[in-house]
Amino acid sequence: MNWTTDTWIALFLIVMYFALLIGIGVWAAKKIKNSEDYILAGRSLGFWIFLLLLITSICSGVTLIGGSGMGFTYGWPSIWDQIFVPLAAVFCIVFFGSKLNLIGKKQGIVTLEDYFSLRYENTRELRMLSAVIGILVSLVYLVGQYTAISIVLVWLFGIEHWHALLIAAAIITTYTALGGLYAVSWTGMIQGLILIFGMLIFAPMIVMYAGGLEHINMVLASIDPNFVMPAFPERYAAYAYITPEIIFSFGVLLIVGLACAPHVVSNVLAVKDIRYFRWAPLIAFAVYLTISMLVRFSGMGVRTLVEEGTVVLPDVVNAADYSFVYGISAAAGGMVAMGLFAVMILSAVMSTTDRLMLTVGTQFSWNIFKIILRPDASEKQVIRISQITMLVAVVISLLLAINPPEVLVFLIFLAIGLILASFAVPLISGLYWRRATTAGAIASMAIGLVTALGFGYYDQFVEKLPMHFSIYALAFSITTMVIVSLLTQKNSDAALDSTYTGGYLHPKE
Repeated sequence: MNWTTDTWIALFLIVMYFALLIGIGVWAAKKIKNSEDYILAGRSLGFWIFLLLLITSICSGVTLIGGSGMGFTYGWPSIWDQIFVPLAAVFCIVFFGSKLNLIGKKQGIVTLEDYFSLRYENTRELRMLSAVIGILVSLVYLVGQYTAISIVLVWLFGIEHWHALLIAAAIITTYTALGGLYAVSWTGMIQGLILIFGMLIFAPMIVMYAGGLEHINMVLASIDPNFVMPAFPERYAAYAYITPEIIFSFGVLLIVGLACAPHVVSNVLAVKDIRYFRWAPLIAFAVYLTISMLVRFSGMGVRTLVEEGTVVLPDVVNAADYSFVYGISAAAGGMVAMGLFAVMILSAVMSTTDRLMLTVGTQFSWNIFKIILRPDASEKQVIRISQITMLVAVVISLLLAINPPEVLVFLIFLAIGLILASFAVPLISGLYWRRATTAGAIASMAIGLVTALGFGYYDQFVEKLPMHFSIYALAFSITTMVIVSLLTQKNSDAALDSTYTGGYLHPKE
């Protein structure tokens, strides 16, 4: 591409943004005195930092890039997942927040696997299984995040896809490995604010440039009347994917599955004051819902511009995922505006990517290395192993991101599906059913993972299932938990009482 003055200005904005993130990482590194500081920021997150960290943990670059691609491809029937995702934040805070936060402070748990070990009185098999699943799921998630970053940098500067992947990995790895959750939380606050105000500015520009929602709906209806309906009545075409059955299954998938994701749940362990959970659900839902709706409207707006010949997307497999960036290029114009827009997109991507990388590092360094392999490992060794694990995760996810899927957001749905099938039943049963046993937890997690992979393969390569594959696996996981728990020995009352197991939301301190 021709590098004009505007291009250099855009580059300057992005470089300054990257420099700020690395600076925060260097500053945060000085605050770390032990592994708890590194993993949970010393359990010191204030209300607004926690809220923005939670929002940015679920509002990723795939939410913006892939979310607009969903709007472009499927129209109004795709709006449902943008409602379900913010409800995941509500579900996580309401059903997990108070109990896990209090258990963390009183029992010293650092990860979700610590909770499993304490509640189910099993320090090896369950911890190892859940940690391995957590790492695998996070790697799938990371592939989508790095692909989203590449889309932005390739679009803005015309560089090669793999060059963009390397740049993104270098920046994120540096500040996350240096500063742990201190760095992730403070960068998340900055990235969250950039994301919120950026969406309020740029998304309406695309919608208005496309002629407003009324005109967008008219154009979508001319392509297929069901593009402006709540759902497709049946799968009569490749794009007619979102039927009522799919919507129901995605409600369970996104509300419950995403709420159980380790990189989301662990946020409640780092909160300083349990009283923050009173207003956090409502504010998180309102903020995220606003962002997600604007993203989907933008995708539909770009579909209108493409149909009218105003915008031409690149000739690539995942062309729909480029709709947001090409839409703002047409609506705003000018490299300065696009540079600011790129910073907004990168904020969304990096705010989730860094949390995922920290989760991968924690899963291995704490749950496998420290607890199982080297119980006598020093704090410094645990942190160093976490940093090395992040580097390995980056290499693996970058290799997998070289050939992205046709619709980027499906990678995230795959990852969340594995979480729903594996983690949801042991976590929810552990918190609310006193009869759930160790054997039941291990069996339900293992059966959930195996059946999820089986149903996922069948859905992808044999025949499309009426609902998301993870729903069938969830049914097997629930059944396994109930049957095995009723046939095996109950956990001790001491373990149940210390983890506040029972049918209530808020334990008495």
